[in-house]
Amino acid sequence: MTDERTPEPTTMGATDASTGARAQAEASAAPVEDTEDALPRRAPWTLQRKLIVTVVGITSFIMVLVAVATSAILGQVLEQQLDAEVKAEQQSVNYMRPLLANGLTAEQILEEQPRQPGYFLAVQSLPGDASAAVVDQNGEVVALTDDQIAEISGSVQGQRGQLVVTIDDLGTYRIEGVSFGGTTIIVGLSRAGITETLTRMLITIGLLTAGGLLLLAVATAWTIRRGLAPLRAVADTAARVSALQLDQGEVSIAERVPVRQADPRTEVGRVGAALNTLLDHVDESLTARQRNEERMRSFVADASHELRTPLASIRGYSELSLTALSRGQATALETTEASLERIQAQSLRMTSLVEDLLLLARLDEGQELVYGTVDLTRLAIDAVGDVTPTGPDHEWVLEVGDEPVLIAGDAGRLHQVAANLLANARTHTPAGTTVTVSVSRNGKDAILRVHDDGPGIDPSLEDELFERFSRADRSRARQTGGTGLGLSIARAIVDAHGGSIRVASKPGDTTFEVRLPARPADPVAN
Repeated sequence: MTDERTPEPTTMGATDASTGARAQAEASAAPVEDTEDALPRRAPWTLQRKLIVTVVGITSFIMVLVAVATSAILGQVLEQQLDAEVKAEQQSVNYMRPLLANGLTAEQILEEQPRQPGYFLAVQSLPGDASAAVVDQNGEVVALTDDQIAEISGSVQGQRGQLVVTIDDLGTYRIEGVSFGGTTIIVGLSRAGITETLTRMLITIGLLTAGGLLLLAVATAWTIRRGLAPLRAVADTAARVSALQLDQGEVSIAERVPVRQADPRTEVGRVGAALNTLLDHVDESLTARQRNEERMRSFVADASHELRTPLASIRGYSELSLTALSRGQATALETTEASLERIQAQSLRMTSLVEDLLLLARLDEGQELVYGTVDLTRLAIDAVGDVTPTGPDHEWVLEVGDEPVLIAGDAGRLHQVAANLLANARTHTPAGTTVTVSVSRNGKDAILRVHDDGPGIDPSLEDELFERFSRADRSRARQTGGTGLGLSIARAIVDAHGGSIRVASKPGDTTFEVRLPARPADPVAN
């Protein structure tokens, strides 16, 4: 894109423009370079290919080293054996004395006394008078030319012991000379046998190595492929899980790595087992999240319902009072006074509800507790004394021991628990019901029980009895209104103290049991 702005006439303006254009070009080019650096230039090797190449490469290197070492050792053994044979031939030249006395050449001697193929013989009786011949692979005697003899003479001149010489067109020989009576005799044997043996051995090793490496590659590929099958199953399972919609709605992760590929006794199988464990945990967490969301929606709906009734009442009475005042009715003062009383009652009801909700929220956060020494026996006595005047049509029984049951807790909140349980028994049982409050100690637990012989609780409601706004009680007649938060507050307080609360109910026998740790008093302000 071109810049259509009119350039400044000064040099500085031109410099700034060029600098800005260069900076813009560098800025626009930077992401391209980052993108190119991020992309691989070629596809990376798979783990299977790396393992196969590594195993086959190392094995090939070892086989080559074995072949070289074997060839060297075998060659050395064959050379020593050939040395011994040459030494034996050198020591058996006495048979040539009569032939040499007759002036026979090396070729004639070998024809008179045939030797093994590859045998070399050179004879020099006088300076400059030398002859040499070899027995070829067909057993025929081949005389050496003067040039070949001269080349051999130049090689052995001034040398002692066995030597290795190469004769053109005839190969390499190991030779050794001996002199007697002014005559020099050189005998030797061809090294073609050693070369042929080593060649055959190397070819055999090469063919066996190639076949073995091919078989090794196939076996390694098969083994690795089967060994990595759990990893592929893990990748496939993770890919399927990643395609699921987990952000909303009811979610259930049913995908798992097959059991046969998630054996924790193997290294790779542990990966599959770990993924299955992770998916189980995620599935449980998502289920809990969904359950919490449903509970929260229900909680909001219940709270809205509880607040809507008093708000509607307040609005109605306010409108009634305003209407009466605007019309100037004679009874306006009386109507307004009654409306304000109802408005105050509904306000107090909303205040109680909001305070209960605030208390639950603070208890969930671990607040609102002030620890101290609490006598659970005295607490039960006070709670029964408080509820007796409000429930004169019930029979209240107190069963406590002579010794106090001391615990560490928040006395005010624990008294609220006892008061809620007793109020619940008074409200939801008919007149004449006997309510028994007992305090005892069992090992490390202090136990508070509230028992009544009323009609009992519907078993289908026991699981949700301690839920917030739970008031669907079809077994107990509801005498008065309430927020439905009493038992949920009691459970929250008991849980905050590290205890538990449960209910067991059947017709004529309902018991709420609160268990609290009977630990020594150690006041801690929370």
